[in-house]
Amino acid sequence: MSLIAYLTTIRFEFGAVSEIGQDLADLGIGRPMIVADAGVAAAGLVDRLRDAAALLRDAPLFDAVPSNPTEEAALAACALYRAERCDGLVAVGGGSPIDLAKAVALLATHSEPLESYAAILGGQPRITAAVAPVVAVPTTAGTGSEVGRAALVTLKDGRKLGFISPHLIPRRAVCDPEMTIGLPPRLTAATGMDAVTHCIETYLSPRDNPPAEAIALDGLARAAAWLPKAVENGTNRHARREMMMAALEGGLTFQKGLGAVHSLSHALGGLKSPSLHHGALNAVLLPAVLRFNESVARPKYAELRRVLGLPAGADLAHWVETLNAQLGLPRTLKEMGTPHEVFSAMAKAAFADHSTATNPRPATEMDFAVLLEEAWD
Repeated sequence: MSLIAYLTTIRFEFGAVSEIGQDLADLGIGRPMIVADAGVAAAGLVDRLRDAAALLRDAPLFDAVPSNPTEEAALAACALYRAERCDGLVAVGGGSPIDLAKAVALLATHSEPLESYAAILGGQPRITAAVAPVVAVPTTAGTGSEVGRAALVTLKDGRKLGFISPHLIPRRAVCDPEMTIGLPPRLTAATGMDAVTHCIETYLSPRDNPPAEAIALDGLARAAAWLPKAVENGTNRHARREMMMAALEGGLTFQKGLGAVHSLSHALGGLKSPSLHHGALNAVLLPAVLRFNESVARPKYAELRRVLGLPAGADLAHWVETLNAQLGLPRTLKEMGTPHEVFSAMAKAAFADHSTATNPRPATEMDFAVLLEEAWD
Protein backbone atom coordinates (compact mmCIF):
# COMPACT_ATOMS: atom_id res chain seq x y z
CA MET A 1 0.00 0.00 0.00
CA SER A 2 1.38 3.38 -1.02
CA LEU A 3 1.34 6.04 1.70
CA ILE A 4 1.78 9.77 1.19
CA ALA A 5 2.57 12.00 4.18
CA TYR A 6 1.74 15.60 3.28
CA LEU A 7 -0.41 17.48 5.79
CA THR A 8 -2.02 14.15 6.66
CA THR A 9 -1.71 10.46 5.79
CA ILE A 10 -3.31 9.38 2.53
CA ARG A 11 -4.12 5.94 1.18
CA PHE A 12 -4.37 6.26 -2.58
CA GLU A 13 -5.11 3.34 -4.89
CA PHE A 14 -7.88 1.07 -6.08
CA GLY A 15 -8.96 -1.03 -3.13
CA ALA A 16 -7.71 1.43 -0.50
CA VAL A 17 -11.03 1.16 1.37
CA SER A 18 -10.14 -2.42 2.32
CA GLU A 19 -7.48 -1.03 4.68
CA ILE A 20 -9.76 1.34 6.60
CA GLY A 21 -9.82 -0.96 9.63
CA GLN A 22 -6.11 -0.36 10.05
CA ASP A 23 -6.67 3.40 9.89
CA LEU A 24 -9.25 3.21 12.67
CA ALA A 25 -6.85 1.16 14.77
CA ASP A 26 -3.96 3.55 14.12
CA LEU A 27 -6.08 6.46 15.32
CA GLY A 28 -7.37 4.63 18.38
CA ILE A 29 -10.99 4.90 17.25
CA GLY A 30 -13.07 2.24 18.99
CA ARG A 31 -16.61 3.53 18.35
CA PRO A 32 -16.82 5.37 14.99
CA MET A 33 -19.85 7.14 13.59
CA ILE A 34 -20.38 7.11 9.84
CA VAL A 35 -21.45 10.35 8.14
CA ALA A 36 -22.89 10.16 4.64
CA ASP A 37 -25.75 11.54 2.59
CA ALA A 38 -28.81 9.62 1.47
CA GLY A 39 -27.54 9.21 -2.09
CA VAL A 40 -24.23 7.71 -0.98
CA ALA A 41 -26.06 5.31 1.32
CA ALA A 42 -28.52 4.32 -1.43
CA ALA A 43 -25.63 3.66 -3.82
CA GLY A 44 -24.31 0.98 -1.46
CA LEU A 45 -21.10 2.83 -0.60
CA VAL A 46 -21.81 2.82 3.14
CA ASP A 47 -22.36 -0.94 2.95
CA ARG A 48 -19.00 -1.28 1.19
CA LEU A 49 -17.37 0.50 4.13
CA ARG A 50 -19.16 -1.69 6.68
CA ASP A 51 -17.91 -4.78 4.87
CA ALA A 52 -14.33 -3.49 5.00
CA ALA A 53 -13.95 -3.22 8.78
CA ALA A 54 -15.52 -5.03 11.74
CA LEU A 55 -15.79 -1.78 13.73
CA LEU A 56 -18.01 -0.28 11.03
CA ARG A 57 -20.53 -3.11 10.79
CA ASP A 58 -22.70 -1.82 13.63
CA ALA A 59 -21.46 1.78 13.65
CA PRO A 60 -24.18 4.42 13.96
CA LEU A 61 -24.96 6.21 10.70
CA PHE A 62 -25.96 9.84 10.18
CA ASP A 63 -27.12 10.13 6.57
CA ALA A 64 -29.28 13.26 6.70
CA VAL A 65 -26.56 15.47 5.24
CA PRO A 66 -27.99 18.26 3.05
CA SER A 67 -26.36 19.21 -0.26
CA ASN A 68 -24.82 22.22 1.48
CA PRO A 69 -23.97 21.39 5.14
CA THR A 70 -25.99 23.28 7.71
CA GLU A 71 -25.60 24.10 11.37
CA GLU A 72 -28.87 22.29 12.10
CA ALA A 73 -27.59 19.08 10.51
CA ALA A 74 -24.28 19.38 12.37
CA LEU A 75 -26.08 19.73 15.69
CA ALA A 76 -28.33 16.74 14.93
CA ALA A 77 -25.33 14.62 13.95
CA CYS A 78 -23.45 15.71 17.05
CA ALA A 79 -26.40 14.66 19.23
CA LEU A 80 -26.24 11.17 17.70
CA TYR A 81 -22.45 11.07 18.12
CA ARG A 82 -22.76 11.84 21.83
CA ALA A 83 -25.73 9.52 22.40
CA GLU A 84 -23.80 6.63 20.86
CA ARG A 85 -20.64 7.54 22.82
CA CYS A 86 -18.56 7.70 19.66
CA ASP A 87 -14.89 8.65 19.62
CA GLY A 88 -14.28 9.33 15.94
CA LEU A 89 -15.95 9.80 12.56
CA VAL A 90 -15.79 8.17 9.15
CA ALA A 91 -17.07 10.55 6.48
CA VAL A 92 -17.99 8.98 3.15
CA GLY A 93 -19.19 11.02 0.20
CA GLY A 94 -18.44 14.34 -1.41
CA GLY A 95 -17.51 17.58 0.28
CA SER A 96 -20.82 17.89 2.13
CA PRO A 97 -20.53 14.77 4.32
CA ILE A 98 -16.82 15.39 4.89
CA ASP A 99 -17.37 19.02 5.87
CA LEU A 100 -20.28 18.06 8.10
CA ALA A 101 -18.12 15.44 9.82
CA LYS A 102 -15.50 18.11 10.49
CA ALA A 103 -18.16 20.32 12.05
CA VAL A 104 -19.30 17.41 14.26
CA ALA A 105 -15.70 16.69 15.24
CA LEU A 106 -15.42 20.33 16.33
CA LEU A 107 -18.78 20.56 18.13
CA ALA A 108 -18.25 17.26 19.96
CA THR A 109 -15.09 18.58 21.60
CA HIS A 110 -15.63 22.35 21.85
CA SER A 111 -18.34 24.43 23.47
CA GLU A 112 -21.08 26.05 21.39
CA PRO A 113 -21.98 28.24 19.54
CA LEU A 114 -20.54 27.01 16.27
CA GLU A 115 -20.19 30.51 14.81
CA SER A 116 -17.60 31.41 17.44
CA TYR A 117 -15.07 29.28 15.49
CA ALA A 118 -15.70 30.90 12.08
CA ALA A 119 -12.56 32.24 10.40
CA ILE A 120 -13.95 35.67 9.53
CA LEU A 121 -15.13 36.10 13.13
CA GLY A 122 -11.66 35.43 14.54
CA GLY A 123 -12.46 31.89 15.58
CA GLN A 124 -9.51 30.03 14.10
CA PRO A 125 -7.30 30.22 17.25
CA ARG A 126 -10.17 28.78 19.31
CA ILE A 127 -10.04 25.46 17.43
CA THR A 128 -7.70 23.17 19.35
CA ALA A 129 -6.12 19.75 18.87
CA ALA A 130 -9.00 18.28 20.89
CA VAL A 131 -11.01 17.97 17.63
CA ALA A 132 -12.26 14.39 17.26
CA PRO A 133 -10.44 12.29 14.63
CA VAL A 134 -11.98 12.10 11.16
CA VAL A 135 -11.30 9.51 8.47
CA ALA A 136 -12.43 10.87 5.08
CA VAL A 137 -13.45 8.59 2.21
CA PRO A 138 -14.26 10.70 -0.88
CA THR A 139 -16.73 9.34 -3.42
CA THR A 140 -16.38 12.28 -5.80
CA ALA A 141 -13.28 13.77 -7.41
CA GLY A 142 -13.57 17.45 -6.78
CA THR A 143 -13.75 19.02 -3.36
CA GLY A 144 -10.38 18.04 -1.89
CA SER A 145 -12.05 18.23 1.51
CA GLU A 146 -10.44 14.91 2.43
CA VAL A 147 -7.14 16.79 2.90
CA GLY A 148 -8.53 20.30 3.44
CA ARG A 149 -8.31 22.32 6.63
CA ALA A 150 -11.73 23.96 6.17
CA ALA A 151 -15.37 23.11 6.65
CA LEU A 152 -18.03 25.27 4.99
CA VAL A 153 -21.26 25.34 6.97
CA THR A 154 -24.43 27.39 6.51
CA LEU A 155 -25.52 28.78 9.86
CA LYS A 156 -29.11 29.05 11.03
CA ASP A 157 -29.22 32.71 9.94
CA GLY A 158 -28.22 31.83 6.36
CA ARG A 159 -24.55 32.84 6.46
CA LYS A 160 -22.26 30.27 4.85
CA LEU A 161 -19.02 30.53 6.83
CA GLY A 162 -15.66 28.83 6.73
CA PHE A 163 -14.23 27.06 9.76
CA ILE A 164 -10.49 26.78 9.16
CA SER A 165 -7.77 25.09 11.17
CA PRO A 166 -5.04 22.50 10.63
CA HIS A 167 -6.82 20.57 13.39
CA LEU A 168 -9.79 20.09 11.03
CA ILE A 169 -7.73 18.24 8.42
CA PRO A 170 -8.90 14.61 8.46
CA ARG A 171 -6.37 12.37 10.20
CA ARG A 172 -6.66 9.88 7.34
CA ALA A 173 -7.78 10.28 3.73
CA VAL A 174 -8.77 7.02 2.05
CA CYS A 175 -8.77 7.78 -1.67
CA ASP A 176 -10.09 4.77 -3.54
CA PRO A 177 -10.98 5.63 -7.17
CA GLU A 178 -13.28 2.59 -7.20
CA MET A 179 -15.66 4.60 -4.98
CA THR A 180 -16.22 7.10 -7.83
CA ILE A 181 -17.01 4.62 -10.62
CA GLY A 182 -20.79 4.99 -10.26
CA LEU A 183 -20.85 8.79 -10.10
CA PRO A 184 -23.26 10.12 -12.78
CA PRO A 185 -21.82 12.24 -15.64
CA ARG A 186 -23.36 15.51 -14.43
CA LEU A 187 -21.90 15.14 -10.93
CA THR A 188 -18.60 13.98 -12.37
CA ALA A 189 -18.48 17.17 -14.43
CA ALA A 190 -19.52 19.55 -11.63
CA THR A 191 -17.21 18.07 -9.01
CA GLY A 192 -14.40 17.89 -11.55
CA MET A 193 -14.73 21.59 -12.29
CA ASP A 194 -14.48 22.19 -8.55
CA ALA A 195 -11.04 20.54 -8.71
CA VAL A 196 -10.08 22.63 -11.75
CA THR A 197 -11.09 25.81 -9.92
CA HIS A 198 -9.15 24.84 -6.80
CA CYS A 199 -5.98 24.30 -8.80
CA ILE A 200 -6.34 27.58 -10.70
CA GLU A 201 -7.32 29.75 -7.74
CA THR A 202 -4.69 28.42 -5.36
CA TYR A 203 -2.01 28.83 -8.04
CA LEU A 204 -3.06 32.45 -8.59
CA SER A 205 -3.20 33.26 -4.87
CA PRO A 206 -0.54 35.87 -4.01
CA ARG A 207 0.78 33.86 -1.05
CA ASP A 208 4.29 32.55 -1.59
CA ASN A 209 4.28 28.74 -1.54
CA PRO A 210 6.18 27.23 -4.51
CA PRO A 211 5.59 23.57 -3.52
CA ALA A 212 1.83 24.16 -3.38
CA GLU A 213 1.95 25.97 -6.74
CA ALA A 214 3.73 23.02 -8.34
CA ILE A 215 1.08 20.65 -6.96
CA ALA A 216 -1.70 22.92 -8.25
CA LEU A 217 -0.26 22.96 -11.77
CA ASP A 218 0.08 19.18 -11.79
CA GLY A 219 -3.50 18.80 -10.61
CA LEU A 220 -4.75 21.18 -13.30
CA ALA A 221 -2.91 19.28 -16.04
CA ARG A 222 -4.45 15.99 -14.89
CA ALA A 223 -7.97 17.43 -14.65
CA ALA A 224 -7.81 19.13 -18.05
CA ALA A 225 -6.68 15.91 -19.69
CA TRP A 226 -8.94 13.42 -17.92
CA LEU A 227 -12.15 15.16 -16.80
CA PRO A 228 -13.80 14.98 -20.26
CA LYS A 229 -12.89 11.30 -20.46
CA ALA A 230 -14.33 10.57 -16.99
CA VAL A 231 -17.57 12.32 -17.97
CA GLU A 232 -17.76 10.52 -21.30
CA ASN A 233 -17.11 7.08 -19.80
CA GLY A 234 -17.59 6.78 -16.07
CA THR A 235 -16.13 3.28 -16.03
CA ASN A 236 -12.76 4.47 -17.37
CA ARG A 237 -10.63 3.45 -14.40
CA HIS A 238 -7.57 5.42 -15.42
CA ALA A 239 -9.65 8.58 -15.87
CA ARG A 240 -11.23 8.05 -12.46
CA ARG A 241 -7.82 7.60 -10.87
CA GLU A 242 -6.40 10.72 -12.52
CA MET A 243 -9.39 12.80 -11.46
CA MET A 244 -9.17 11.59 -7.87
CA MET A 245 -5.50 12.61 -7.85
CA ALA A 246 -6.35 16.00 -9.40
CA ALA A 247 -8.96 16.60 -6.70
CA LEU A 248 -6.56 15.51 -3.98
CA GLU A 249 -3.88 17.87 -5.32
CA GLY A 250 -6.35 20.73 -5.42
CA GLY A 251 -7.05 20.10 -1.74
CA LEU A 252 -3.36 19.88 -0.88
CA THR A 253 -2.90 23.43 -2.17
CA PHE A 254 -5.58 25.04 0.01
CA GLN A 255 -2.75 26.29 2.22
CA LYS A 256 -2.30 29.13 -0.30
CA GLY A 257 -5.92 30.24 -0.04
CA LEU A 258 -8.54 30.52 -2.76
CA GLY A 259 -10.05 33.60 -4.41
CA ALA A 260 -13.07 35.48 -5.70
CA VAL A 261 -14.68 32.45 -7.36
CA HIS A 262 -15.00 30.79 -3.98
CA SER A 263 -15.99 34.03 -2.26
CA LEU A 264 -18.99 34.14 -4.59
CA SER A 265 -19.79 30.41 -4.57
CA HIS A 266 -19.67 30.33 -0.78
CA ALA A 267 -22.18 33.19 -0.65
CA LEU A 268 -24.50 31.70 -3.27
CA GLY A 269 -24.21 28.26 -1.75
CA GLY A 270 -25.75 29.58 1.44
CA LEU A 271 -29.10 30.19 -0.26
CA LYS A 272 -31.80 27.89 1.08
CA SER A 273 -33.62 28.02 -2.25
CA PRO A 274 -32.58 27.16 -4.82
CA SER A 275 -29.90 24.79 -3.56
CA LEU A 276 -26.95 25.49 -5.86
CA HIS A 277 -24.22 22.91 -6.42
CA HIS A 278 -20.82 24.25 -5.35
CA GLY A 279 -18.86 22.76 -8.25
CA ALA A 280 -21.33 23.96 -10.87
CA LEU A 281 -21.25 27.44 -9.32
CA ASN A 282 -17.46 27.49 -9.56
CA ALA A 283 -17.61 26.43 -13.20
CA VAL A 284 -20.03 29.24 -14.06
CA LEU A 285 -18.21 31.93 -12.05
CA LEU A 286 -14.64 31.06 -13.06
CA PRO A 287 -14.60 32.77 -16.50
CA ALA A 288 -15.67 36.18 -15.18
CA VAL A 289 -13.15 36.03 -12.33
CA LEU A 290 -10.34 34.98 -14.69
CA ARG A 291 -11.01 38.06 -16.81
CA PHE A 292 -11.09 40.24 -13.68
CA ASN A 293 -7.73 38.97 -12.37
CA GLU A 294 -5.68 38.75 -15.55
CA SER A 295 -4.19 42.26 -15.45
CA VAL A 296 -2.39 41.59 -12.15
CA ALA A 297 -1.14 38.04 -12.82
CA ARG A 298 0.04 37.92 -16.44
CA PRO A 299 3.14 35.73 -15.82
CA LYS A 300 1.03 33.16 -13.99
CA TYR A 301 -1.58 33.24 -16.75
CA ALA A 302 1.20 32.46 -19.22
CA GLU A 303 2.21 29.45 -17.11
CA LEU A 304 -1.40 28.26 -16.95
CA ARG A 305 -1.57 28.41 -20.75
CA ARG A 306 1.64 26.40 -21.00
CA VAL A 307 0.34 23.69 -18.67
CA LEU A 308 -2.94 23.52 -20.61
CA GLY A 309 -1.17 23.39 -23.97
CA LEU A 310 -2.75 26.65 -25.14
CA PRO A 311 -1.07 29.16 -27.47
CA ALA A 312 0.44 32.34 -26.05
CA GLY A 313 -2.23 34.95 -25.43
CA ALA A 314 -5.11 32.46 -25.49
CA ASP A 315 -8.17 33.50 -23.50
CA LEU A 316 -8.24 31.29 -20.40
CA ALA A 317 -11.80 32.32 -19.64
CA HIS A 318 -12.88 31.15 -23.09
CA TRP A 319 -11.09 27.83 -22.50
CA VAL A 320 -13.15 27.34 -19.31
CA GLU A 321 -16.39 28.28 -21.10
CA THR A 322 -15.63 25.78 -23.87
CA LEU A 323 -14.84 23.04 -21.33
CA ASN A 324 -18.07 23.76 -19.42
CA ALA A 325 -20.06 23.41 -22.64
CA GLN A 326 -18.27 20.17 -23.51
CA LEU A 327 -19.11 18.78 -20.07
CA GLY A 328 -22.78 19.78 -20.33
CA LEU A 329 -22.66 22.23 -17.42
CA PRO A 330 -24.78 25.39 -17.15
CA ARG A 331 -23.44 28.47 -18.90
CA THR A 332 -24.85 31.13 -16.58
CA LEU A 333 -26.19 31.76 -13.09
CA LYS A 334 -29.55 32.42 -14.72
CA GLU A 335 -29.57 28.88 -16.16
CA MET A 336 -28.92 27.57 -12.66
CA GLY A 337 -32.04 29.32 -11.40
CA THR A 338 -30.19 31.89 -9.29
CA PRO A 339 -32.58 34.72 -8.32
CA HIS A 340 -31.24 38.07 -9.51
CA GLU A 341 -32.74 39.92 -6.55
CA VAL A 342 -30.22 38.35 -4.14
CA PHE A 343 -27.19 39.81 -5.92
CA SER A 344 -26.77 42.79 -3.60
CA ALA A 345 -26.72 40.58 -0.52
CA MET A 346 -24.47 38.05 -2.26
CA ALA A 347 -21.93 40.73 -3.22
CA LYS A 348 -21.80 41.87 0.38
CA ALA A 349 -21.36 38.32 1.66
CA ALA A 350 -18.66 37.58 -0.93
CA PHE A 351 -16.70 40.66 0.06
CA ALA A 352 -16.73 39.47 3.69
CA ASP A 353 -15.75 35.88 2.79
CA HIS A 354 -12.38 34.53 3.96
CA SER A 355 -11.33 33.67 0.38
CA THR A 356 -11.41 37.32 -0.70
CA ALA A 357 -8.15 38.06 1.11
CA THR A 358 -6.19 35.79 -1.23
CA ASN A 359 -7.66 36.84 -4.56
CA PRO A 360 -4.73 38.15 -6.66
CA ARG A 361 -6.56 41.40 -7.44
CA PRO A 362 -8.17 43.22 -4.51
CA ALA A 363 -11.95 43.11 -4.97
CA THR A 364 -14.54 45.50 -3.57
CA GLU A 365 -18.18 44.82 -2.88
CA MET A 366 -18.96 46.66 -6.12
CA ASP A 367 -16.51 44.43 -8.01
CA PHE A 368 -18.38 41.37 -6.75
CA ALA A 369 -21.68 42.91 -7.87
CA VAL A 370 -20.23 43.38 -11.37
CA LEU A 371 -18.88 39.82 -11.45
CA LEU A 372 -22.30 38.47 -10.54
CA GLU A 373 -23.86 40.45 -13.38
CA GLU A 374 -21.26 39.12 -15.83
CA ALA A 375 -22.01 35.54 -14.79
CA TRP A 376 -25.77 36.09 -14.79
CA ASP A 377 -26.54 35.97 -18.54
